[in-house]
Amino acid sequence: MTRQLAIATPTRTKEILQKYDFMFKKSLGQNFIVDTNVLLNIVDAAGIDENSNVMEVGPGIGALTEQLARHAHRVLAFEIDQRLLPILDDTLSAYDNVHIHHQDVLKADVSALIDEYLPAEGGVDVVANLPYYVTTPIILGLLKVPRIDSFTIMLQKEVADRISAKPGTKAYGSLSIAIQYYMTAEVALIVPKTVFMPQPNVESAVVHLRRHEQPVAQVDDEEFFFTVTRASFQQRRKTLWNNLTSSYPQLKEQKETFEAELATYDIALIQRGETLSIQDFADLSNILKKYVQNPEN
Repeated sequence: MTRQLAIATPTRTKEILQKYDFMFKKSLGQNFIVDTNVLLNIVDAAGIDENSNVMEVGPGIGALTEQLARHAHRVLAFEIDQRLLPILDDTLSAYDNVHIHHQDVLKADVSALIDEYLPAEGGVDVVANLPYYVTTPIILGLLKVPRIDSFTIMLQKEVADRISAKPGTKAYGSLSIAIQYYMTAEVALIVPKTVFMPQPNVESAVVHLRRHEQPVAQVDDEEFFFTVTRASFQQRRKTLWNNLTSSYPQLKEQKETFEAELATYDIALIQRGETLSIQDFADLSNILKKYVQNPEN
């Protein structure tokens, strides 16, 4: 395989953009990385090696894709912007282990495409510089793809902090729980604005997520569990009781019994959502469902 000058330099990126008369679309959140060392740090944080099967979202002009192709076994990348397809054909022409799929990843049958383009043996690692405007829907959607073992993703630092936050912290909320229920979560590196073209208005970070063998808590109804966690953080400054009765007004007539049952799990209605662990929320949702389904409880 012939090696070419890395895409992720200011000079080469400008050359590519000028060659194809490419203009950035703000609506697609396009910010390309122009620092090869940052990309290598991302690949390293993801633990990518010659046996890895990788999925990327938003390859842009191929800067990260190129480094993934050099280190991984196979790469499947989703690109929504048709204008980038001929550019990627050009910049990635030296790599025969990359498939670019032109589709919005939120509308794609990701599981089927992974099975089609990535070897059946082993899991899949998602490594991507995600478009910041649609980060959360992409992550939450891909969490449901069973072959995906890990995520190493660049996103807005504020979102990375929320994803990796622990109970009792300001950043902890329903997003933290939605992801940490399935995955370990840690911020792998902070990325300065200066490594992007154009520079974004926000700070960036790379977060590394790895799937638990089993979800960290046992819940009777996962959909209801996530509904309850979102309800509990509707207004952060309000207590569990105020937030829950806003969504489930029938609780008001059953407060005494409900409160007593929660007390056996050391959960108090005067607490705020940010003080509860994932296990606490699992206990809360399991108990609450009985009261919502059976008001005569």
